[in-house]
Amino acid sequence: MRCTNCGAYVPDGKRFCADCGAPVVDPEETHLARSQSGTLARNSQPNYPARNVESGEVEQTIFVARPTALFVGIGYLAAAAGAILLTILLSMIPQVAWFVIIPLALALFLIPAYYHLRRNMIQYTLTDSSIQIDQGLLSRTTRNIPLRTIQDVVVQASVPQRIMGYGNIIIDNASEQGGEVVLQNIHDPRGHADMLLRELRRWR
Repeated sequence: MRCTNCGAYVPDGKRFCADCGAPVVDPEETHLARSQSGTLARNSQPNYPARNVESGEVEQTIFVARPTALFVGIGYLAAAAGAILLTILLSMIPQVAWFVIIPLALALFLIPAYYHLRRNMIQYTLTDSSIQIDQGLLSRTTRNIPLRTIQDVVVQASVPQRIMGYGNIIIDNASEQGGEVVLQNIHDPRGHADMLLRELRRWR
């Protein structure tokens, strides 16, 4: 072994360096001690039991959906194209200043922004016990429909809706309020309806 302090050679069995007097530590013993201490530290960690989520007191979220953002994206693209075209046309008029052209062009984005805001004000949540419909931005209104009161689920999609991959889910509700509940313009309505039907079978 060699002394870690001065680098001098130390014969086996010696615990101190003859040149500088520093204690000599065997690297293998140090590695073994560290390994044993790490094992003890891992074994000493408490083994917490897994959380039980199978009780009826805890609701599990199956999916959260909003109306499709397809039209919002198309609206932003149309607004961008209109803003560029409007800027080019107004720039050809010498009497129109740039500080008038830019606000007019940006004003076109207010239309898709409005529909984007309206989309974000609606949220559909399916849990293992109910469907929650949240509406509103600052002040929200939540409607809860228990799964045990749902009698029928229908997927409705026109030909253009099927091509673009969205549609409506019509829920026949037999609660006190009654009537039909429509989840409008949902992306992949068939997949969401299948998840809803799978949860309904557990209540039958």
